[in-house]
This record gives sequence, structure tokens and C-alpha cells, in this order.
Amino acid sequence: MGEYSLKNKVYIGLGSNVGNKSENIHKALKLMAEIKGVKINKLSSLYKTAPWGRTDQDDFINQVIEIETELSAIDLLHDLQNIEIKLGRQRNGKWSPRTIDLDVLLYGEETIDLEELKVPHPYFAERLFVLIPLAEINPGLGLPDGTKIEEVLTRARARFEGKGIIKL
Repeated sequence: MGEYSLKNKVYIGLGSNVGNKSENIHKALKLMAEIKGVKINKLSSLYKTAPWGRTDQDDFINQVIEIETELSAIDLLHDLQNIEIKLGRQRNGKWSPRTIDLDVLLYGEETIDLEELKVPHPYFAERLFVLIPLAEINPGLGLPDGTKIEEVLTRARARFEGKGIIKL
């Protein structure tokens, strides 16, 4: 019999607003592809987005990817944090400028509420720079609470009028 391994479908948000932003995203993708037990399936387009939360900083380049992994959510988080450190991420306060930001947005159908990791991501439904690229790579995606990505995106677009996000 072949070896059976459980694969979790996970969505990760990437963002950069320091240095060569597109290159930072590219380097992070390359490092993620090297993580044992991670397979990158889909990549959204890149999006130029206005800063969120703290607006006195440079625009971001954002992307969302779909991976399959056998890693636990916490092990994956730690691997992503190691990539952030490798690429020069400095944690200088909430929503501060960063060379790279890697967020676990969705981990399979799971809802995770740990101090270190909350899934779906706490600001998921308010961030067009997450919702638009996520809907691009999986328009029929169902969320853990039963809603569809398109419903959440429609509500967010109505609130934020699609301001501050441009597909590159």
C-alpha cells in the first residue's frame, strides 16, 4: 500500500512595502517552496495596495497563494515567521512597514483561536487586498463559517468602494 498523508489546503497572504517589494514577494515564494511538506498550488496576481491600519507609510505589493501542506498550522506559522526573519522583517509595532509579511489566512476548514494564531485571519473580511486575490484564485471558496468568498468580498467592496487596490 502507498503512504497516505493528509493534505490541508491553506491560503497565505503575502505583503511587502519596504525595498524591492516584488522581489521580496518572489524570494518569500521561493523559500516557501523549499519547506518540506509544502506544495504551492496557485498564485494570485500581484496587487498594489494602499496601507491598511496605519496609513503613513508606502504602498504595499500583495498576493495570496494556495498551498497544500501536511504541517500543522502552528508548525507552518513558525516556518513562515522564519522566512520573514530571513528576509529582514523587523517587528516595529502593529501595522508597521515591513520587507515581508506572511499571514495564514485560512487553514483547511479549521477555525483556530490561539494566542499565537487566529484563523481565519482576524481582519480577513475587511481587507480587499486579501479578498480580491483570494477570490481570483478560488472564486467558489467556502469559508469555515459557511459563507462564500464572493459574499464577503461583495460586502467589503460596498464598505470600502474598492479604494486603494490596483491589479498589477
